[in-house]
Amino acid sequence: MRDFKQQYPIHTAINVAWGEMDALQHVNNVVYFRYFETARIDFFNQIGLLADLKVTQVGPVISENQARYKRPVTFPDTLLVGVSISDIKADRFLMHYHVYSQSQQAVTTIGSSLVVMFNFKTGQKAVLDGQLLEALHKYSQDD
Repeated sequence: MRDFKQQYPIHTAINVAWGEMDALQHVNNVVYFRYFETARIDFFNQIGLLADLKVTQVGPVISENQARYKRPVTFPDTLLVGVSISDIKADRFLMHYHVYSQSQQAVTTIGSSLVVMFNFKTGQKAVLDGQLLEALHKYSQDD
């Protein structure tokens, strides 16, 4: 787990709830997208993106999501969702999620989201500003 936390300095702890399991007695596949969202919002808060959104009306929207399930997760467990960044372009970037099970001591799920910056005043795509670019590069796998 120490290696995981070093590899993903921004990570979010999530407790698995009993109600997140399905009839097959493991966490339902849809729930992982909520886990990704929780980690994504935590990441955005930590780099100041959501505070900027309130002022500039420019913020992230999700263009696509994907998940790959490697191992089933069951209640009780605490998951760490690590976030990293790649493929930084003028108006978009790719977020990667690695879900680590403390019970299993292993990565159980990986996923990604394509994030596009959007100007909510104009209804158009927006470019990444310098401060955001700097923060994204800090957590980039490409560098």
